[in-house]
Amino acid sequence: MNANLFVPSTVSATAYGLTMKQWWNRLSLRQRLALLYSSLLALLLGVLGFGFYIDIRRFLVSSTELRIRAQAKPVIEQYIFAQTDPVTVLPQIAVQLSRDLTSRDTTALVFDREGHLLADGRRLPEEPAAMPVDPDYLVQALAGHNDITVIQLVGEQRMFSLLIPLRSEPGAAEVFGVVQMSTPLAPIEEMLQRQSVIIVASEMVILVVGSIIGYWLTSSTLRPLRDLIDACRNIARGNLRQRVSVISPYDEVGQLTAAFDEMVEQLEQNFQAQRRFIADAAHEMRTPLTALRSGLEVLLRGAQDDPQTAFCLIQNMHRDVVRLCNVSEQLLDQARYESGRALSFQAVAIADVMAEFVAQARLLAGERTLVLEPGPVVEVMLDVDGIKQALFHLIDNAIQHTTPQGEIRLGWSVERGVVQFWVADNGEGIAEADLPHVFTPFYRGDRSRSRRTGGTGLGLTLVQSVARAHGGEVTITSRLREGTRVVIAIPYRMK
Repeated sequence: MNANLFVPSTVSATAYGLTMKQWWNRLSLRQRLALLYSSLLALLLGVLGFGFYIDIRRFLVSSTELRIRAQAKPVIEQYIFAQTDPVTVLPQIAVQLSRDLTSRDTTALVFDREGHLLADGRRLPEEPAAMPVDPDYLVQALAGHNDITVIQLVGEQRMFSLLIPLRSEPGAAEVFGVVQMSTPLAPIEEMLQRQSVIIVASEMVILVVGSIIGYWLTSSTLRPLRDLIDACRNIARGNLRQRVSVISPYDEVGQLTAAFDEMVEQLEQNFQAQRRFIADAAHEMRTPLTALRSGLEVLLRGAQDDPQTAFCLIQNMHRDVVRLCNVSEQLLDQARYESGRALSFQAVAIADVMAEFVAQARLLAGERTLVLEPGPVVEVMLDVDGIKQALFHLIDNAIQHTTPQGEIRLGWSVERGVVQFWVADNGEGIAEADLPHVFTPFYRGDRSRSRRTGGTGLGLTLVQSVARAHGGEVTITSRLREGTRVVIAIPYRMK
């Protein structure tokens, strides 16, 4: 076991210039738990041992009292109950009564009704010396109390004395004398001393064995925490593949380990997504930047002298600049929504917002049929600009992937504290393999088509950011050549 576990007191700790609190704070969690466990075990053993000792002592004293009563009863009955007038003859029979009641380990004293000593039964040196008890106890015995016991010091030994009231017949109210039976407690004390040694030795063995087992159990229980510490250090060095094996998934440590692994898994995925995002963004911007550089180089080599060639180059350069601006603006919008700072809630009527949006969307739809399916008329708290921006991207996607003769439907519904905005089309749809990736920034199932239509691959990503900024989520269902349906579900607050 670790030697630091058994720093016994403040004295040993302060010997090194540490207070108890500083010393305690320097201990590891394993040492603290083991020390607390050992202290609690020592306290429980101490209480149990003390209780066991008191119970044994009470039992031995009670047994001694019963033995003395059983020893005295027949002798007293023989002397008292056989007399016609025991009150009168007590002074004459007191000496013989005390001697017959006295044995090698018990001495009898006889008192009259006034509490005066009539006889002392001790004759031999080996018989214990007895001393009258305090008069107050005699008064209680003369009053008829049958359970008066006294422990007193006689010379160098402790004596146990039992006071027996004398009555003319069993159950009589009148008490005309008292017999004091005294016996030394040395045998009981020797037995108690032996029992104390046995109890203390047993407690020490149990405490040592229990502390060792407790330290081992504590170390075993906290081993996953040490593994977590090592894993955190490895992660700090950049190893995001570090995982901790879950030994017991049902206790708190096991649940903490499982939660840690889930957190690291999510961090690894986020870092991988961030790296992919940086690579995709760089790739997305590199193409128009390369085209701009090439156009400028051609102009610098003299193409500006040919007006038609220069005009074509300037048109292409303008298109690439517009594309770069669109990408930058969408990236900035996404960053604002993900940070939560772009939201501005206000009380609005959904029907008015959708009517205004549809009027603008029809200008973009061209020959396509745009149908609004209204939902319930309610007024809720929403960020109107964010919702409109998300719906605009959904309508723009539907327009790009639907033929001029196609149909686009949009609407809303409200149920159970959630408002759902949805956009559906009957266009070319999305391949099943592409559905899990449609919210990934810059992802395109068909890059040539996106280049042709001018998409940046950030529209659905921005829609998802708007929904999550509202505390909601986006779901998408689609089939090839049948169409696509996108639903923005967000919790709402009533005005």
